[in-house]
Amino acid sequence: METVKAWDFKDSLLPFLVVSGQDPRPYQLQPPAASSTDATCSVLSFLPGVGRWPRRSRRQGRGRVPGPVPEAAPTSGTVATLLERLQDEEGDRAQTYCELESVLWGDDSCLQCGVVNRLLAEVSWDLTAGQGVTEDTKVAASDVLVALARSHFSFVLAELLAQLNAPGQISKEFVLITVGKLLSTNALQCIPFMRVVLLGLRTVLGQLGSGRILRAACGALEQCAKVVNVYICTWKGCSLPATQKEQLYESLSQVLCSVASTLLDCQEEEDKQAVIGAMTPLMRVLLHKEEHREHVWEQLLWLLHHYRTVQDTSRVTKSLLSFLEALEQAQIPVPKGKCLAISSVVYSKLTADTTEHSQEQKAELSQCILLQARICPEETIPFLESQLGHEREAVRVAALGLLGALARCDEPAMAEKLPQVVEAVKRVCRDPSIRVRRAVVHFIRELLSANAQSCSAWDVVGYIFSEFSQSSSRRAAGLLSAQEAQEEGALQGLCMDVLGSLDISVRGMAKLLWPRLLIYVMPAKYTGMLIPLSRCLRALAESNELTAGHEHHELDPDVLNALLQETTLTPHNLLARLLVVAGSPFAGSDLQAAALLVLQSLHSRIHGAVGATWNTEIPLLLQYLQGGKGNIPDAAEWECCLLQFLRASLETIGDDAWIKRLSCALSQRLDSSPSSSGEKAFLYKALGTTLAACQELPHVQENLLQHLTRAQPEEPSEAQGIISLVCQAADSHFGLVLETLTTFAATSCSGRGLRVSRRRKTSQASRRAEATCSAVMLAHSSMALRASKEQLLAHVEADIVGNILLLSISSSQNLQTNLAVAQSILEVGCAIQAVGNLGSFHPVLKHKLLLILQEGLPQPR
Repeated sequence: METVKAWDFKDSLLPFLVVSGQDPRPYQLQPPAASSTDATCSVLSFLPGVGRWPRRSRRQGRGRVPGPVPEAAPTSGTVATLLERLQDEEGDRAQTYCELESVLWGDDSCLQCGVVNRLLAEVSWDLTAGQGVTEDTKVAASDVLVALARSHFSFVLAELLAQLNAPGQISKEFVLITVGKLLSTNALQCIPFMRVVLLGLRTVLGQLGSGRILRAACGALEQCAKVVNVYICTWKGCSLPATQKEQLYESLSQVLCSVASTLLDCQEEEDKQAVIGAMTPLMRVLLHKEEHREHVWEQLLWLLHHYRTVQDTSRVTKSLLSFLEALEQAQIPVPKGKCLAISSVVYSKLTADTTEHSQEQKAELSQCILLQARICPEETIPFLESQLGHEREAVRVAALGLLGALARCDEPAMAEKLPQVVEAVKRVCRDPSIRVRRAVVHFIRELLSANAQSCSAWDVVGYIFSEFSQSSSRRAAGLLSAQEAQEEGALQGLCMDVLGSLDISVRGMAKLLWPRLLIYVMPAKYTGMLIPLSRCLRALAESNELTAGHEHHELDPDVLNALLQETTLTPHNLLARLLVVAGSPFAGSDLQAAALLVLQSLHSRIHGAVGATWNTEIPLLLQYLQGGKGNIPDAAEWECCLLQFLRASLETIGDDAWIKRLSCALSQRLDSSPSSSGEKAFLYKALGTTLAACQELPHVQENLLQHLTRAQPEEPSEAQGIISLVCQAADSHFGLVLETLTTFAATSCSGRGLRVSRRRKTSQASRRAEATCSAVMLAHSSMALRASKEQLLAHVEADIVGNILLLSISSSQNLQTNLAVAQSILEVGCAIQAVGNLGSFHPVLKHKLLLILQEGLPQPR
């Protein structure tokens, strides 16, 4: 028997003619009539080896069809053996078909004609059987035909077309399924036969009402359209004549009409989904021909109507998305009003309250609108802007999300319209809805990630800080429900995340942030933002943006006005503010570290001399703050480290005028801080350390007297603050501080003042005077503990013990005073013992101190 030869794609019909012994040259493929089934038969008539013989007539009974088994072709022999097993009904037919498929895929050599014909007859019988053949067997038989088409494409296609057009009641479901598979695996090879295939599918479609065969036909049509689309994308590399291309387009247009009319009659959900899936690839193909576009647009808008008629709308969305992608890729102009119509339908679906969409569905609907915005921005963007004023919250939120996504895309048309979009978003900034506020912050993040220059007309950085502060205030008020408090907390976190994730390398970002960020370092309501703020400032510092050479004329007018009005933005106020945050025991290590990092970033703005010192010292402080090896740093030790850092910095600066201004800044913060706050306790110590570094003694004494006078020592925290202030200042000015304490005690703790207080024991003045005496006594003894040996020996009798005795004698005898006297005497004794020179202490003073202690002891009954 003659072997079928492998022919080139252009000559794919000729093997059939060779098999029949006819001359192939007179036979050429003619265009079939568009509306006649006979046209298909006329094409098949050129295939005498296959198309003329009904496959069913070849199989009489269930016996084996005789035929020689080839001896020289291993693949043909294996196929023949498996074929005999099928004909003899031995074993599982589905399993046998799977083995056949494996053999055919493993070797693309041609089979003997007899083997091919027998195999086609056997497979066709199972493929079209109405009953008695399992679905698994039909699927396996279908896969065998697809595998056989690798080497015998024309045979397989002709057989499938014959079965599609065969008269009688045969099952065509798996024939259609196989056609779809064949088209997907042999795309360009099907093009010369595509009109015939389309005509056959259209005929089948017209005969069906609903059901599985309709869905199979739609699947095959979908593959047809995809094959043609692939062909169009590689048009120049294909040899189909121009006239046949036009005829192919016309056939596709007619099929689209048939599919659309079929959808009108569909009642079942699965049928509707299948027909919708077939329509979109057809419309994608017809977009490439101008004369068919109007029809395509009509069908598309009609297709969108089925958002209301199908239960699962995801297939409609996927179809629309596929169509829009093709539209964008082909750069085809869109008729006026079409995009607006599509946007209205899709957007209403996206924001509908009655429909619960999955995340995937929301993403697809959003992508449809984004594609339209890129294709037709002049219609889509104004539409989205108009939705910002809608009464429904969900509509406004969705519009902000889509505009944010558009702001991020790198499209020239979008960049041109971005200022207009920014102005539209500014108008919803006062919206009270938490969801809208969050959506605005998300929009700002997208805007800043792509185009910081477009923010020049809107202080977006200020808006982020404002939203953070507003959320903090609302949560602190305690009037929110648990859910509302959680939402406000999430908004605060989002604000921090947006600021912390800014990319300084984005064009215009450095100018947008610097020096604008300085405005938000000082206010306490923005303390929580110091963590992302420190990251931004570090990035700016690394890019050499934080130089002192920026002139005011380079700044935006709004930023310049804000900086000029912000009188607290001095180097001294910045240092005071950041030191307080770093020293606050309630801030947390992350916030404390952020404050130090901001200090390091702003070192050139604070003082030019501290750069080298801070670059060395601040990393050590950060290392200590992290605790090393998992240890939590001790609060007192951390405070001591910070004060040492401050003292070293002031010694490096060495400028009394600058140090005086820092002491004034610390004094102002001290006066405005709550009495019981940890911030005020640290401020007392920081101010004392700063006064210790100042060499202008009148200024030191004036500051000490000022705070001793203003303090409220009846509050334990204030009394301890006075003691800390005095002791820190005494480290460098021991004699001056003792003199200042003596002067203060003489005016505030005089005998007459105390006698008045005794007559009015319940008065506030009395309590204040007694607390003042106790605080001053303890200040003397605390100084003694910190004094050097020389300082102690020079001042212990006359200035320290003497003042304690005077204050104890003149004060009222109550528990608080007695405890203060006892503690101060004990501390002085410890100080004297520590220096190791007890013999020099005057015995009379020792006796007086002992008497005072004895008087304070409880008397026996």
